[in-house]
Amino acid sequence: MARQSILLTRRLPPQVEARARASYDVIDNPDDRILTPQELRERAHNGKVAALLVCTSEKVDETLLAQLPDSLKAVATFSVGYDHIDVAACKARGIMATNTPDVLTDSTADIAMLLLLGAARRAYEGDRLVRAGEWKGWHTMMLLGVQPGGKRLGIFGMGRIGQAVAQRARAFGMRIHYHNRSRLAPEQEAGAEYHASPESLLRVSDFLCLNAPSSPATRGFLNSERIALLPEGAIVVNTARGDLVVDDDLIAALQSGRVRAAGLDVFANEPALHPGYAGLPNTLLLPHLGSATIETRDAMGFTALDNIDAVLAGRAAPNPLW
Repeated sequence: MARQSILLTRRLPPQVEARARASYDVIDNPDDRILTPQELRERAHNGKVAALLVCTSEKVDETLLAQLPDSLKAVATFSVGYDHIDVAACKARGIMATNTPDVLTDSTADIAMLLLLGAARRAYEGDRLVRAGEWKGWHTMMLLGVQPGGKRLGIFGMGRIGQAVAQRARAFGMRIHYHNRSRLAPEQEAGAEYHASPESLLRVSDFLCLNAPSSPATRGFLNSERIALLPEGAIVVNTARGDLVVDDDLIAALQSGRVRAAGLDVFANEPALHPGYAGLPNTLLLPHLGSATIETRDAMGFTALDNIDAVLAGRAAPNPLW
């Protein structure tokens, strides 16, 4: 029986690619550049692919799907978020779409805490001071930050990652508040205080951590009106999706001091982030590193392949999106 073909739209960790090649005829992208829709169509047809393994850099919309071969059975994304995939269009064509939940929870929660602590303690400013040779010695008022202990952490989106952030923040003595589409069971709350509305949550968030997925309901969530509800000098952390934030509004609040600092790992239109962030000293900016550990990226790739293996073998996918 001939081996089935799959298309890897980006370079993947070596162990992931090795596993893919052991099971399938792989059409790869050794240059690791973002392929145009035309290139995706051409490569898919040439290989009569049975599955696409995509990343968030590829937009799998209705137009693209309509031009892909009938041999296509699965679209597996190397991510938890799937706003780049038109799931309804996949379902209409009978193409299973899948994602990789669970495996990047801990690494993303770790990055959220790194950003929270770094923003609170002015890590970027301190690093820059030392590297520029401008550190002239210790004094009592140098780069004073704020201490997380005893502060209220508002978590917008209390799914797996939000709960993992809460677990870590409790170790720093933070008081946890959250808003979610539905209230968690008491054992999941672990003492966190639920807010039925985002506005109620914002009013008590000395630190605000965005952990909700991108959706029509959450895009542009953090705008000037909602920023005005935060306590004066609040700190904002975002490891979810950049489009949850209205950049102009957050930048204005950071410039005025209304928001003390921000730690951001995700941006709208990344990597072409809003240029206003670059000149702000009170921002800690990371290039979407939430899942960037060897262990996590391997696990993401293996999970994506588990999904593909199941679909192409006629079994239910472990992580279906429809």
